[in-house]
Amino acid sequence: MSDPATHDAVREKYGAIARSVGGATCGGPAACGCDDPVTSGLYSDQETRDLPPDAVAASLGCGNPTALAALEAGQTVLDLGSGGGIDVLLSARRVGPTGKVYGLDMTDDMLALARENQRKAGATNVEFLKGTIEAIPLPDDSIDVIISNCVINLSPDKDAVLREAFRVLKPGGRFAVSDVVVRGGMPPEVRRHMELWVGCIAGALEETEYVSKLRAAGFEEIELEPWRRYRAEEARTFLTAAGLDAERLASEVDGRVASAFVRARKPIARNV
Repeated sequence: MSDPATHDAVREKYGAIARSVGGATCGGPAACGCDDPVTSGLYSDQETRDLPPDAVAASLGCGNPTALAALEAGQTVLDLGSGGGIDVLLSARRVGPTGKVYGLDMTDDMLALARENQRKAGATNVEFLKGTIEAIPLPDDSIDVIISNCVINLSPDKDAVLREAFRVLKPGGRFAVSDVVVRGGMPPEVRRHMELWVGCIAGALEETEYVSKLRAAGFEEIELEPWRRYRAEEARTFLTAAGLDAERLASEVDGRVASAFVRARKPIARNV
């Protein structure tokens, strides 16, 4: 179900982040931003060395989907919620001049930042599109690989996102994203808190629910691999930033939030 309030909150928060890039040492909020346990240490120095600094500063993900996706020359790639463009630019290197990478974002300030980073990087095989990930502005069967970095968890209608991802992928196309997942229950007040939703935590799906939704959308070969679990001390960072009682709640979310690699494939069409 569409939720304009959630979209507006996400757009406002990430627009402010985009406007702050270049004017401060930290481009993000305490939850899902610079120097927090979710977004730190995701890219190697070799990967970021030749990228525009503002693309790196605006990186707010929870993984490295370009490494996960094993992209090949000539492929067409779509990044859902492309932000400042770091994963689009890294993907553009890997698919080369015969490939194409689309970045989709709904926030004007992020799109402006990403297009400036594209210009600075000299990436000619890149196009940034405005739109929501629940209604992807691309034709059916047009994409080889979909990537995303800590964005699907922000959507109020994840079923629509996964249906749209399935629609635009070519038969045999791959879904290879990084996302935040929940392992077990989550305190209701954390789930309700909008600051944590737009900071990557509260909107996260439980692992088995994520797999079920992918299967319902039509995907096969589904794998979900948690690779970084967040402990009580790390949880205090985002709980305190959201104004919640970190001392009381940290133990309740200890180890229950994780960054995960999520992989799936659209079945190859078969003749009948």
